[in-house]
Formats: sequence, C-alpha cells, structure tokens
Amino acid sequence: MAVLPIRISGDPVLHAPAAPVTQFDSDLRTLVADMVETMHLAPGVGLAAPQVGVPLRLFVYEFTDGDGVKHEGTAINPVLLISPPPVVEAEESDSEGCLSFPGERFPLVRSSTALLRAVDIDNVPYEIETDGWLARIFQHEYDHLDGYLYIDRLEYPYAKAAAKIARKRSWGAPGQSWMPGVDTFDGGA
Repeated sequence: MAVLPIRISGDPVLHAPAAPVTQFDSDLRTLVADMVETMHLAPGVGLAAPQVGVPLRLFVYEFTDGDGVKHEGTAINPVLLISPPPVVEAEESDSEGCLSFPGERFPLVRSSTALLRAVDIDNVPYEIETDGWLARIFQHEYDHLDGYLYIDRLEYPYAKAAAKIARKRSWGAPGQSWMPGVDTFDGGA
C-alpha cells in the first residue's frame, strides 16, 4: 500500500465528472487500498478517487458514529438519492471540511438522509439508507464524483471567505497537491 498525494482545489480532475469504473481487477484493489491508507493518514472520513488524481466514480469512507458503530466501505459507481435539504441558514454544527481544501471548515446545509446504491470491490451491489453524518459524508464524496467540492455549494459570506483563502494560498491552479504524513492540515472528507 502507498499513501497518495491529495489534489487541491483548482486541479482539473476535481472539477470534472468522473468516469464509471469498468475494470474490477488487481489495479482497482491496489487503488482502493492506497486510498484507504491515504484517508487514514490525512486524516479524513472519506476520500474520492478524483481527490488522488484518478477520474473514476468511486469513494472510500470510514466513520464511527455517536453509538460507537463503525461504518466503512467502498462505493463504486454509486447512485445517491437524497431529499431536498431544508431551506435554513447553515449553522456551525453543519460545518464541513475537505481534504482538497485542507485545513478549513465552513457551514453547509445538506439533506439529513441519503440512500446510497453502489457496488463493492467485488462488483457486488449493495444499498445503505442512512441519516446524520454518514448521509453528509456520502453527499460530500458523491459531489467529488460529479466534479464539485463543498466550497462550490457555499453561500455568502462563506463562499467569499473560501475564495479569499484560495487566493491567499495560491490555490486554483492545476497540479497542486499535498501529501498526508508530510504536510500538515486538519482533516476533512
């Protein structure tokens, strides 16, 4: 297994829809294992293939809920069904971070429920209906597969603050990345 560099906002692979996974082989198993190791070291609760420069529709996740239940897996070629999020102002408790916009967190309202349909590493279909933070994680990672970062969904004044941070750090150009275990940022998804 290897730790992979995580692309930073502005890299084209993060801002374009990813392609379906068609080959379920040893290369895919290696990619998933490397993504899990990278997610752990970052640390994060999810990581999508585009975040490590691979334009494929897959993400990994690992999250322990408030009851101590560990949720982990690989979602390949997922479909995500959500109800429209409520029309309310984002609160600090709705704060998200992202490994591709490292070290920052901003409030973002998301749907409180999600239904994930995907296949696993063995191409076996599964379905997870969830709510709370796991639903948020699924929405966040699924956005990466469609070419969106959570900062793309922020409203004023948070969108303005994120843009200012990106300018200050000279983010927004192709090829920028950071290496978990070498560079230091607070975790995200």
